[in-house]
Amino acid sequence: MRLKNKVAIVTGAAQGIGFSVAELFLREGAVVYLADVNSDAVAAAAAKLGGSAIAKSCDVSKKAACSQLVEDVMKEQGHLDILVNNAGILRTGDVLEISEEDFDAVLGVNLKGAFLLSQAAGKVMVDQETGGSIINMSSVNALLTIPNILPYNVSKGGLNQLTRVMAVALAQRGVRVNGVGPGSIATEMLEKVMEDDAARHAILSRTPMGRTGTPEEIARVALFLASEDSSYVTGQIIYADGGRLGLNYTSPVPAA
Repeated sequence: MRLKNKVAIVTGAAQGIGFSVAELFLREGAVVYLADVNSDAVAAAAAKLGGSAIAKSCDVSKKAACSQLVEDVMKEQGHLDILVNNAGILRTGDVLEISEEDFDAVLGVNLKGAFLLSQAAGKVMVDQETGGSIINMSSVNALLTIPNILPYNVSKGGLNQLTRVMAVALAQRGVRVNGVGPGSIATEMLEKVMEDDAARHAILSRTPMGRTGTPEEIARVALFLASEDSSYVTGQIIYADGGRLGLNYTSPVPAA
């Protein structure tokens, strides 16, 4: 019960990593607000989890929606202790062809959304004696390059810097800000990438542990950052990637 009497918001919680984070936080004693733009899916997710799971529809790319979410939590619970910025979307395309609309959409959710909700949550956390913990769901793609998902890579690189800047700014105001950088995790998003055996082989060949990770494994890292176990940790991104970042592998060589 490491999160007993704590109140948490988890965005993008209708499925995947967000759902697993919410599920684990609930088991550890927290009241968890599952936030997602898909109101029907998040309501179903909260109903499945039961207990102290509360569903909220929220488009994190909109400032008014973020402010309303935090306001609702404060009105209903009186405090907010943990925020997990997990909501994320993906758009693919050639770097010379991907549209401005796709670029804006991805950055609007993945980066701007984390900024808006962190700002709204941070304002109430700094006024609490107990402070708070903000956790941003980054990616190994904040550091690595996959050419056909440029907006996603850019958004996660920006998210890492957002994490560091907010951590330093809030370090003496009782709020810790950290990130989690998953590698290839068995989620609905990865299924879109692992569309055939060749794609699956390519993904597993870049992961020394030889398998994809599970959402539950990422949730346990988030739990560490949310709890007092990480009380002296801020401004860090913890990469849970099966060894991927340490792997030095070569690109295909064109035929002579």
